[in-house]
Amino acid sequence: MVKKNFHSELFSFAFFPRYEASIAELADNLAAKEDWDFSDKVTKTNSILKNYIEFTFRKLQQEKKVIFTADNKFACFNTGLVTENLEDIFAFFEEYKSPKQGFTTSFCFRGFVKKSDNILLRHFSHSIPDIANFFDKPELLIFNPKCDLIPDLDHIIGDNLSRFPTHLQSADDAELRRQLVGAIDEARKKVRSNYKIAIPQYYDSKIQLLLPLCLTSGSSNPDLALVVHKLNDATYTARTCLTLKMAYNNARLIVKLQSDWLKP
Repeated sequence: MVKKNFHSELFSFAFFPRYEASIAELADNLAAKEDWDFSDKVTKTNSILKNYIEFTFRKLQQEKKVIFTADNKFACFNTGLVTENLEDIFAFFEEYKSPKQGFTTSFCFRGFVKKSDNILLRHFSHSIPDIANFFDKPELLIFNPKCDLIPDLDHIIGDNLSRFPTHLQSADDAELRRQLVGAIDEARKKVRSNYKIAIPQYYDSKIQLLLPLCLTSGSSNPDLALVVHKLNDATYTARTCLTLKMAYNNARLIVKLQSDWLKP
């Protein structure tokens, strides 16, 4: 499978003169405390936060919630993050008057600001941007235990073998299938007894659910996250699985996670 080059919609929208420093300031001093790096990360990069800001911006663009002043000299959007005192945090931009060679963006990032910040109120007090909306169909956020769950085993294995634990990547097809069937059956039983085990994620403009797949014998820790989506009122299907890092990034777009099995 050919890996697609990542294209940042955020960087196409605006020039960020101090991107790393701005993200660090947001993580360390402005937003409510949260783990923005995965636990195996040696050097702090705030990779989860960067992913969150990028894809929140994309969702807001789709919803036309990136707001501009009448003269188009300023812009801002609601990050969906809050301070320790639960005050909304916004990304604020101003017109890019003297762009450097090679930059074609119209705006320059000025900073992350609280709702009470004078610069935000001066330009947007009558048009405060709203947060992204992931809840048009709240029923999709909770697993319905009355529905069937029908996995496409061939597709899950064929397209995602490199995501499986190393000791299973070299297993024969029959063994791998047995392990996967057992793990899915276990996940199905768990979520039927505790609906909170199914964690909603946002990906490809859709709400899906994540279930833990425990594939390593003797371990209670999940190896992968099974991606489940609803086909109709009676059926869920699953056609792919994600690494836990991929799953966490997608799930964090919706809400700060408080999960027993999916953690940074």
